[in-house]
Amino acid sequence: MGFFLFCRAAQCRRVTFHDENHMTATPLANRATTHETCTWLAEQTGTPWNLARLLENGLTPYVWLEYSDEHAELFAEGITGYPAPVVFIEDTQRLAAGSDDVWLRFTRDSGSLAIQLKAPGIRMPLDALRFFQRDVAQLAEQLLHPKEAEPERVAAPRDSLKGISREEVLHAFGGLVKMDLDKALTGGLGIFGDDGARVRKNSRSGKHSHLWNPVTLAFGLHDVHRVPMPHLKKAFATQPVLRAWKDAWLESLALLGE
Repeated sequence: MGFFLFCRAAQCRRVTFHDENHMTATPLANRATTHETCTWLAEQTGTPWNLARLLENGLTPYVWLEYSDEHAELFAEGITGYPAPVVFIEDTQRLAAGSDDVWLRFTRDSGSLAIQLKAPGIRMPLDALRFFQRDVAQLAEQLLHPKEAEPERVAAPRDSLKGISREEVLHAFGGLVKMDLDKALTGGLGIFGDDGARVRKNSRSGKHSHLWNPVTLAFGLHDVHRVPMPHLKKAFATQPVLRAWKDAWLESLALLGE
């Protein structure tokens, strides 16, 4: 019943994208299937699309989760179902490689907080994947009308630039690691020895609240936990919370010859 309702909901909102070179009135569902997404993008761009290419271009797939006692930690009070993103790098790599089902081991809960699922995670059929219309339309716009890169102005240093919070770390890096990053950060440990990526105690927050240097943290995730460098580079290029740290990140990369 939940999946049926989800499919019905996917028909409620549709979008039509027009381009002077690719005039088409084919509608796109608000929560489109992989086939619908690939067909629509093929019409817009004039090139073939598949699931691997969708993921390569940064689209995030979702699956609809219904409440269950086994995974109650995913649901806020009163929430009986929500679209959970497939964000864990190993889960998306598995999809791109041609897996015949979806394996969800790390996602975001109904409140958008990163969370690692209890083993063995959640398995779902491949046709349960959905893509949000707004994300697909934005990708088409970027491909059809690329904008020239503009010099990015970095905000002047402020107190928070001494580190980012646990919640910001989880939002920026949570989907890239298999370890329980939330537990490690909550414990206030250095993670990588000594103080590691921990900068200082956040005096404005409560117990077990620290600030973290995302540049140091990113290199530690790469060196210790084998997070691929391209995924860390993408995080600094796309995550708003890391924007002010971009210069420090690029400078560190240059010093290391990356």
